[in-house]
Amino acid sequence: MISVPSSVSLYEQDYVEWLDVTLEQLQNRDIKHLDWTNLMEEVEALGSEQRHKVESYLIQLLKHLLLYQYWESEKLYCAKVWKDEIDIFRIELAILLRSKTLSNYTLSILENSYQRARRSAKIKSDLNIFPVTCPYSMEQILDSNWFP
Repeated sequence: MISVPSSVSLYEQDYVEWLDVTLEQLQNRDIKHLDWTNLMEEVEALGSEQRHKVESYLIQLLKHLLLYQYWESEKLYCAKVWKDEIDIFRIELAILLRSKTLSNYTLSILENSYQRARRSAKIKSDLNIFPVTCPYSMEQILDSNWFP
């Protein structure tokens, strides 16, 4: 086992080494020497990071669905790019939504995420034609074969 004077100071000095030491302590079930404070913060941060990713991909996906459906004057030039982006965001979300917790979280943030996507699409396109509430079901949003 790696010997360190203090896990807390190690956390502040060399995060990657702190991770290695913490992993070794967990593998050895050495709970007596774990840096519980920082370990709990890191685990909490991991959950927050995953939720942030879901929200970010969902907003981008919704934005591109809106642009694809409503921005007719640019569709001829941009449709292929928008479809490609839609596909990429769907793939990223599908990976994250293997988690039931994140899947439920997505449902809870759908309308708020739609409002953010709508605002972003409106700025990009200068169009005021986007629906006030989300016109898509979660099934449509995630369906790799569906385009509005």
